[in-house]
Amino acid sequence: MIADRSASPATANATVTAAPNAAPDIVAGPVLDDIDARPGSTASLLRTIVGLYLRPLGGWISAADLVALADDLGIPAAQARTGITRLKQKGLLLAERRHAIGYRLNPDATTMLERGDRRIFEMREMTDADSWCLISFSIPERARSIRHQLRRRLQWIGAGVVSPALWICPGHLQGEVQEIVDELQASEWVTLFQAGTPTTVRTLPETAAAWWDLESLRAEHFAFQASLATLPTAPFAAYVQLLDRWRVLPYVDPGLPPSMLPAEWPGRRSVVEFQRLSTELSDAAWQRVLDVTGAAARSARATGAGVTEAARPS
Repeated sequence: MIADRSASPATANATVTAAPNAAPDIVAGPVLDDIDARPGSTASLLRTIVGLYLRPLGGWISAADLVALADDLGIPAAQARTGITRLKQKGLLLAERRHAIGYRLNPDATTMLERGDRRIFEMREMTDADSWCLISFSIPERARSIRHQLRRRLQWIGAGVVSPALWICPGHLQGEVQEIVDELQASEWVTLFQAGTPTTVRTLPETAAAWWDLESLRAEHFAFQASLATLPTAPFAAYVQLLDRWRVLPYVDPGLPPSMLPAEWPGRRSVVEFQRLSTELSDAAWQRVLDVTGAAARSARATGAGVTEAARPS
């Protein structure tokens, strides 16, 4: 299924009206989402910059430098500042003044960003020999907020719907599923199973089409491929736009084995094109970040050498 990326996520800790004398509802606590902004939007582009570069920059960036990098993407200063404020409200950034007004990465976002790194840069495609993870849950009505969040987040990692309370995803994503369950404090209601190839009365492609919205997913791949023709010419802007346009696909596409996919599936071409362009653009984009932030000069003054390989984004 494809997540509705145009809609804002439901407020995690929203109040739910209960019947008189009913037990208090259990609601999901605030959780940082891997995907919470429409690609191409100011919030999404700024989030992509933060996810790519704040960690190799030491976890902090000045407000002026972040606005300058946004300007490279055609985002006006006032609009960028509004977008940064929203990232603070989402909990991704924390205000912190050092030698200038700036922002540091919220330590609570580290797990989410590392999960994103694995998905975005190491997208895995299943083989017929790979295992599956089944997610079975029975969440009481008093915890319906948690049930909603669980379904929403399973959808966003590319899980398929076997039935309303039984979902399926590639076995190598079981760790991510467990992280989601733990973050939502839903362990008492959720059971995970490892499984082999599903057996149904339908063919494997028919089964996949019933559990995932493959036509919408196919359209997502074609839209990504078409968008590559409109990338900016400047390497930094092109690289950030590339990542911003790509980063949803490795989540919503579970990387099904070829035996479960229709003929001429476009997923492989999307992966190849992303990897090619990422390799071509990443070094020059990083150099632009160093030029804007002065990180190279500060590192050289501190160490007597240039920026180390450890300081570069992977």
